[in-house]
Amino acid sequence: MAALLPRPLSGRVAVVTGGGRGIGRGIALRLARDGAHCVITYRQSAETAAGVVAEIEREGVKGLALPLELAEPGQVPAVFERIGRDFGRVDILIANAAATSFRPLAEQKAHNVRRTFAISVDSFIAAVQGTFPLMQGRPGRIVIISGIDSFHSMPGHGLLGGAKAAAESLVRAFAGELGPDGITVNGVNPGMIVTDSSRLYVESGLGRDYDAALAEVAAMTPVRRVGTIDDVADCVAWIVSDRAGFLTGQIIVLDGGLTSVSPLARLPGASKPA
Repeated sequence: MAALLPRPLSGRVAVVTGGGRGIGRGIALRLARDGAHCVITYRQSAETAAGVVAEIEREGVKGLALPLELAEPGQVPAVFERIGRDFGRVDILIANAAATSFRPLAEQKAHNVRRTFAISVDSFIAAVQGTFPLMQGRPGRIVIISGIDSFHSMPGHGLLGGAKAAAESLVRAFAGELGPDGITVNGVNPGMIVTDSSRLYVESGLGRDYDAALAEVAAMTPVRRVGTIDDVADCVAWIVSDRAGFLTGQIIVLDGGLTSVSPLARLPGASKPA
């Protein structure tokens, strides 16, 4: 029988915020398959989070789900103290969780503004501060999951886009500060990804048929498809691996090339010039 190949993240400890569903769940499961013990945080459903932990542990690694309300950044330090007691280290931090009220900026209430920035900005800073002592002495990896609303105007996404843009700026600042300690800090900015959240936005926010909208976006995308959770997880898995040790301070736009295409080139027939 052939010997099993060593897994690239064997023995490392990863923390994924918002790891109970969607992209966060997909990332946690991918890192577990690569050999990392995974801690996920969740806001509401302990049962759902427990199910993800069971999936993680089926990969032969340790899993842990911890409740965390990221809208209250003061809760973050205690979570990392718990992780330090249970695992003794953190090698990978994935700041994935985000939430907002999807309405025009002119209609946003002050508490929605505070909550959105608390989750994406304040708690990200607190998480890095909590992670840093547990990463020292080893090559650490920090990754945020951003979104194209950080640089595109999208209906109802102005507030979240502003928070994500701020988080992307923090990526560059943290990269400069933590690089001398062997810690890289990067971001992944997914385009159109098939998730329950994107379905809700397209159907409820835009009033469009989801499958029809996906087909239209795919037709405008150079690779002629939309993205999947696995696409995002694969990208993150590379960033946190030893192979990406020279990558830091970067935001990788993972959209199949869509944002590289000129609006004029998206017009019907524009792909076949005379």
